[in-house]
Amino acid sequence: MCYTSIMISITDKYFQKLPLKEQRFLEEITVKYRLSQQDRKQLIDIAIDLDMWDEPNLSEIWAYHLDEKYEGKKRKQILIAHAKAYYNNLKDAPSEYHDSPSKAKTPRIKFVTEKKENLGFGLCPVASPKTRCCNLLTLDAVESCGFDCSYCSIQSFYNEDKITFDSTLKQKLEAIELDPDEFYHIGTGQASDSLMWGNQNGLLDDLVAFARKYPNVMLEFKTKSDNISYFLDKELPPNLLFTWSINPQTIIDNEEHLTASLDRRLTAAKRLAEQGCLVGFHFHPMIYFKGWEEEYGEIFKRLVDDFNPNSVALLSLGTLTFIKPVIKQIRQRDFKSKILQIPLVEASGKLSYPLETKRKLFSFAYDALQAWHGKVFFYMCMEDHSLWKEVFGYEYPTNESLEMDMKLHYLSKIQAKASSS
Repeated sequence: MCYTSIMISITDKYFQKLPLKEQRFLEEITVKYRLSQQDRKQLIDIAIDLDMWDEPNLSEIWAYHLDEKYEGKKRKQILIAHAKAYYNNLKDAPSEYHDSPSKAKTPRIKFVTEKKENLGFGLCPVASPKTRCCNLLTLDAVESCGFDCSYCSIQSFYNEDKITFDSTLKQKLEAIELDPDEFYHIGTGQASDSLMWGNQNGLLDDLVAFARKYPNVMLEFKTKSDNISYFLDKELPPNLLFTWSINPQTIIDNEEHLTASLDRRLTAAKRLAEQGCLVGFHFHPMIYFKGWEEEYGEIFKRLVDDFNPNSVALLSLGTLTFIKPVIKQIRQRDFKSKILQIPLVEASGKLSYPLETKRKLFSFAYDALQAWHGKVFFYMCMEDHSLWKEVFGYEYPTNESLEMDMKLHYLSKIQAKASSS
């Protein structure tokens, strides 16, 4: 095979992302060691990840000193094994963020209002019998998000630069028929952030009217913003739930681009709680990084100190969980991120942390929040059944039993708020 044909075969969308120096290095070792297509693919993936993680590049960690010790095929095998070992050691250790946070480019967002054929309303798209799930119903009031979180699965389903509002949302909400004898938990934060758009296009007017019409609904607004101005000093129905996705500021700076700071999120939550609203917190994803115990520990202490558990409906725990299309999408992005610097293992058809890492993260969180035990509903989202007993000391035999217990807890919180107002 000639040198030119090798260059063509090695060129792909990942390869083109690499710095020119790394491209030349890969071309050189392809020729020198007669790399197979599989070898090239593995080394390109390693090179892409090392560059994205802002770690020493493949050309820098290549073990040149081993080159003279071995001959022929064995030399190639030893060198590739060394590169893989370096790469895997980085994945196995807690990610270490540098002093200067990575920066995201502010996207050019195009707002579109159109009449959608159907209302995105149904069972949570990640619900699965393979993991313990709460059977949340989701309502896609808006499609796509204006934040730029590195790990977000929304990026694999929608055009990142296009935000779509449904011009007939009000009519579709009015047409929903719910059983008055059932209690429903409906969330609006799966296809977009629930609050970042405010009342654009009358969005919040329509959703609050829907909650007021159906007192047997717990309507959850999940957010990473502090855009709560619409709700301040308003008389709101007691069945609204405002929840914040929470992470340490290190993670917000490096992986949750364009979102509100930790302090702004917690301040917004406290203002609504003091106004009499129910709030909640999603530690999902918890991320294993250098300093995680100290930074998460500070947040848990702040929650216990600043929030009355009577105002807190839930606290959920979860970790990074990827489907392969999202991993591909992340690797195609032009940014620095350590979000894939983890030992990805199979997890109920997806890829995630090993169970031992999850036990460590979740047990730390649950123990730190002991003051809330029995007062706030704790649960795990999209996690293996086995973790519940080990972390919480109890478990649910089915998704339906979890769903029922969760709804009974929420209903009691709503009734307590309604009776006190």
